[in-house]
Amino acid sequence: MTAIACQAISKSYGHYEVLHDISLTIQEGECFSLFGPNGAGKTTLLKILATLQRPSEGRYEILGLDGLKEKETIRANMMFLAHGAYLYDDLNAKENLAFALALRGQTPTDRDMKLALDRVGIGAFAEMKIRNYSAGMKKRLALAKAMLAKPKVLLLDEPFTALDTAGTEIMREYIRERLSENGAVLMSTHDHDKARPITSRAGMLNQGMLKEISLEALKSDELF
Repeated sequence: MTAIACQAISKSYGHYEVLHDISLTIQEGECFSLFGPNGAGKTTLLKILATLQRPSEGRYEILGLDGLKEKETIRANMMFLAHGAYLYDDLNAKENLAFALALRGQTPTDRDMKLALDRVGIGAFAEMKIRNYSAGMKKRLALAKAMLAKPKVLLLDEPFTALDTAGTEIMREYIRERLSENGAVLMSTHDHDKARPITSRAGMLNQGMLKEISLEALKSDELF
């Protein structure tokens, strides 16, 4: 089944066109890695697919659902892990998880949350307020949220930022797990070395236009 289908997506802010005529199809079980320089439009594309922004032109579907007309159903089957953590500083890890999942209509048990926090390596800090977390710990907590939500479509904006070697492998292992369960992943990243082991297909976004590139090209520094 097609997980993500973009048809001629364009996005402009005034006279500035950020995205131009983007067409992209991602199947279940695929991880598509999106590369490109700063300002190329990668985050804008992810926000559109996450139903947080409207395209200026074009249309898209997520799991066969119209991205402009069926937002709520899409959001129930998707998760967007943005570059920022978007966590509540005055809540601890478990409280953040419970609150975020409640917004999705899910009620994880204490055991579920403990297992997720242990899996991402911050179980010992479950009662600590987020204001005391490092950037890497916050990224791990966001990943624990995704693990509990189990979205069919996962959108990741710079997923390896702030993660050490162990955290990077935890992130990759979770992506592999989603793919093995017929999930689909679209991630934007600057780190082709970390992305390459889990990438099914890849594309280069530059000056608002998308060009698919070979996996072999990910081994070349000339593109990046």
